[in-house]
Amino acid sequence: MSNPSSLPPFPSSVPTAPLLRLSLSKLQAHDVTETHNLLQACKDIGFFYLDLRDADEGIALLTNADELFPIGERLFDLPLNEKKKYDLASQNSYYGYKAQGAMIADRQGNLDGNEFYNVSKDDILNLITTPLPSPQILQESRPLLSSFIQTSHNIVTLLLSILSTSLSLPSSSTLPNLHRLSAPSGDQIRFIKAPPTATQNNPTLGEHTDFGSVTILFNRLGGLQVLPPGADAEWTYVRPLPGHAIINLGDAMVKFTNGLFRSNIHRVVAPPGQQAGFTRYSLVYFARPEDEVPLRRLESDRIPALGEGVVEEEISSKDWVIRRALGRRVDLGRPVDYEKAAGTEGVSRRLGV
Repeated sequence: MSNPSSLPPFPSSVPTAPLLRLSLSKLQAHDVTETHNLLQACKDIGFFYLDLRDADEGIALLTNADELFPIGERLFDLPLNEKKKYDLASQNSYYGYKAQGAMIADRQGNLDGNEFYNVSKDDILNLITTPLPSPQILQESRPLLSSFIQTSHNIVTLLLSILSTSLSLPSSSTLPNLHRLSAPSGDQIRFIKAPPTATQNNPTLGEHTDFGSVTILFNRLGGLQVLPPGADAEWTYVRPLPGHAIINLGDAMVKFTNGLFRSNIHRVVAPPGQQAGFTRYSLVYFARPEDEVPLRRLESDRIPALGEGVVEEEISSKDWVIRRALGRRVDLGRPVDYEKAAGTEGVSRRLGV
């Protein structure tokens, strides 16, 4: 198993995205400057670093993540035929295993270069009556997975509470109440493995926006790139920082705020420099609105009004997530509509709207 200390460092000569670094402890204390920085990051690019080292909850999350990385490695070391037993896409589910090359990665029709395994929050927290089938290593890890989910969700709730206040929503609980831990939702942990085969022209994961509300990402190698706003913007690496999570907003937050918040285009390519020769593992927590929440603008004077004659699509979070999660799968015998699977938010962000 790979040891973080044995991995080559991110090259200092490579330009990186100038993401804001926010402090979890300052956000917990509702520091005025830090809460302002959070709002600004959500409006400007929708990505920021969160320093977890200065708060007990953050340290607990870092510890959970360190324990889950080797579990992810062992999970992907299972034989392919064994892993494919847990590909639930044919059952219209986005949980379980997805093999390398099962999804379209870009508009040219190239296939994706990673494999991943989605673990349902509802399953791990026993919110469904019948547990989902899973490999033995995940069954043995349910207490750890539960801890990671609950700690991640507590941090998501904090961020959503601060943003509710910043947006002058009816209460600080408005956004958190659309993302209750105990309610059925598409929240999940994702384990990702990307072998050292991606290039700039053949990305592991093509340009996309996330389709939930808040993403918490841990990785130890570079590879993640963002396309900042602006007509002349170029793809820029996001440097992994020890002790920090990379946080980004998804399209649900764009819908709730009618475009005030940004769900920024990003992709995954080969890590830079000597890191390119190593397998890249990632660990993600996706927080999404509850299944029955309609994805539409929330009422607030601080949220832009809908344009004249604009009619919002009537769709629930559950239907939206399924459409986005399975929309690029090429192995399900369905036509793939890349733009529809990319999401209207993703298209508008790519065009700089």
